[in-house]
Amino acid sequence: MARISRETVVYGLALALAIVMVYRVQGYLRVYDVSEGERAPGFSVTDDQGVGVSLDDYDGKVVLLNFWATWCPPCVQEMPSLDAIYQQLRDQGFVVVGISVDEDPDQYRRFLESSRVSFPTARDPERTVSVRYGTMKYPESYLISREGRVLRKYVGPEDWQRPEIANYLRSVL
Repeated sequence: MARISRETVVYGLALALAIVMVYRVQGYLRVYDVSEGERAPGFSVTDDQGVGVSLDDYDGKVVLLNFWATWCPPCVQEMPSLDAIYQQLRDQGFVVVGISVDEDPDQYRRFLESSRVSFPTARDPERTVSVRYGTMKYPESYLISREGRVLRKYVGPEDWQRPEIANYLRSVL
């Protein structure tokens, strides 16, 4: 019986490992890109209190879906204006939903407490929702119509109370 060389075994193991790696990461290799006019991908995450947060929860409302993190200075910078526009428009069928990609739950909670964020937010440390939307840069926000279509995509921080933005938000309500 022929002996298998050590080199053949190593190459075989390396090939098997490569196949397993490709199989495990193939979902992440797909490049998602949600564009204006498309149906917003559904999602469901659980907040730190164990309550589910889903896009379906806001059916019939205009949703501003904001991807952010506490370690992202532009995200932290835009948070006060994001919360303020939510406070101003929430009685008109507008909701802001924040999805944090923070891995550290304590840092996330401390930030929410100190900044007094009033809109619904949940943590998605695995980034499954942001990957589904094609988010590459934080903050990134998607304005979603009452019918579930993406109206606008905002990449980078915004002053949500700037007249052009605030007036546009009011116009789609």
